[in-house]
Amino acid sequence: MSPRFDFSASAVAALAESDVARALQEDVADGDLTASLVDASRTAHARVLARETAVVCGAPWVEATVRRLDPQARITWLCAEGQRCAADQPVLEIEGGARALLTAERTALNFLQLLSAVATKTALYADAVKGTRARIVDTRKTLPGLRLAQKYAVRTGGGLNHRIGLYDAVLIKENHIAAAGGVAAALRAVAPVAAQAAFVEVEVETLAQLQEALDAGARMVLLDNMDLPTLREAVRLNDAVGDDRKAVLEISGGVTLDGLRALAETGVDRISIGALTKDVKAIDYSMRFLTH
Repeated sequence: MSPRFDFSASAVAALAESDVARALQEDVADGDLTASLVDASRTAHARVLARETAVVCGAPWVEATVRRLDPQARITWLCAEGQRCAADQPVLEIEGGARALLTAERTALNFLQLLSAVATKTALYADAVKGTRARIVDTRKTLPGLRLAQKYAVRTGGGLNHRIGLYDAVLIKENHIAAAGGVAAALRAVAPVAAQAAFVEVEVETLAQLQEALDAGARMVLLDNMDLPTLREAVRLNDAVGDDRKAVLEISGGVTLDGLRALAETGVDRISIGALTKDVKAIDYSMRFLTH
């Protein structure tokens, strides 16, 4: 089994290097034909501005992009990773070879705009549930090839990561339950792989299924598309089994920002939201060369 990604600084730096190598191959391949028009000896000083409010995220990817093209470049962050910036606020300045900065610009900004968008949206949702026990959680609905980067951005924005992939945790969903012959049967069937999993979670659609899951010893339950009265009753049923047998309760399905606070106030522990990573609008950043 592959280990869960630990998101340590060194692991994130290695991830950024890998993502950037792939992105530059896609964009630059054998060379930047337009940047070659600029004198190879010329240096430049560039500034990146945020055109809207945002949670800044993506510094390791920006730095990996610039340093792969100019290892001697000087990068100064004016708004740190995870901090909120205002519209038209300078976020960073870069000094280095002009050709390198021109080639790096689009790739660096692509990572910065996407990851900042995920972090900003996550922060918006996390702020909406402050004061409740609920935490905002991501899903596997990510851009292919950029899952770990997006999950890093969710953490930067104040959210939690669900399973990284199919390999590191068990989520028993409705089709698994139907194929296994019921909730309890599915939970029994998972026993041989449970020790390899970071967690085992079972999805339920009714209170009867929830009770069956709790009776079978489930410690994490996903409550799928339940209305507010049903969710409150689900929390009550879970509390009734006692602290030593209670499950972590997670909400999924049809979650919107408008209804988020009410969902959190039902007393659930987690709210998973695919929109954090699949329905994001890139943050508007621009890079400008400074003249002296």
